[in-house]
Amino acid sequence: MKWKGVLVYAENYSGKVHESSYELLGKARELVSRLGGKVYAVLLSSNENDFAKDLIAHGADEVYAYIVDNALLPNQLVHRDAIVGLIEEIKPRLVLFPATPWGRSLGPRIAARLRVGITADCLDIYIDDQGEIIQVRPAFTGNLIAHIKTLSYPVIATIRPKVFPTPKPDYSRNGKVYRRYINSLSSDVDKVKVIGKPKVKQIRLADADIIVSIGKGVKSREDIKIFEDFARELGGILASSRPLVDMGWMDRDRQVGFSGNIVRPKIYIALGISGAPQHIAGMKDSEVVISVNIDPSAPIAKYSDLFVVGDIYEIVPKLLDEIRKIRLTRRT
Repeated sequence: MKWKGVLVYAENYSGKVHESSYELLGKARELVSRLGGKVYAVLLSSNENDFAKDLIAHGADEVYAYIVDNALLPNQLVHRDAIVGLIEEIKPRLVLFPATPWGRSLGPRIAARLRVGITADCLDIYIDDQGEIIQVRPAFTGNLIAHIKTLSYPVIATIRPKVFPTPKPDYSRNGKVYRRYINSLSSDVDKVKVIGKPKVKQIRLADADIIVSIGKGVKSREDIKIFEDFARELGGILASSRPLVDMGWMDRDRQVGFSGNIVRPKIYIALGISGAPQHIAGMKDSEVVISVNIDPSAPIAKYSDLFVVGDIYEIVPKLLDEIRKIRLTRRT
């Protein structure tokens, strides 16, 4: 049987399909137009909730829904065994996992069991002129972008959330659903003991509609509070470019860029950020980009809908005062 098609793992251990799984289905539909074959989706669930119709609406041609006891659902070895068996059965040429904490752990387990490689934290996947699958990821701490060709099949990759748009669901699409019940387990499943689920991150930049991001234009760690207040007044989240993270002034969860978060907010406000390629790649798909920088030739100007030449220490406090005045006026 020839390797063809794309299999997408629909992350579901938390009780709902992770949004990044739908993003991967959209990309898979694009890829199969050149690879041939079908778009498959696989998920494990503790009940027969009809997630299948959502997966089909977002691009799956066939959905393999495995029903497993709720106590076993958080055990990654159960997921590993089901997916390895499915891969050996349907032989997809490409297998995609979300690069979430769960997917980053599960994907390598499956690759190891199949004795194939895996490319982690990809920013893109494309088909070259020879019909080969090319995986794009940052290398050398984000200073280079590697284009990787895997010679073995299946090609397995984890993809960062938000690098692909979520396709608009089409509930008129038809697809096949195969429900399977997991009744037997491999001998090593009991080697993993689930002691609890990971804590949800307090900062979720990928879900923010408004992001205020600061860079090397910030002069001291104490000054960050000014921009934090500004972000809060706008109803947004404070983020940063990589230099402030490397200096220890900002948490890595707040970093935007290749080696941080890929974001697509409705409004992205860049304060004192010059616009290095590593940072631009993390925010270039924002709906509206507003930048403030003292350097009129800063590279980020080319990616901005509104570029203001000025000192963030003069402009932000004035904006903050005006926002507070407007809010006070509305209350009265």
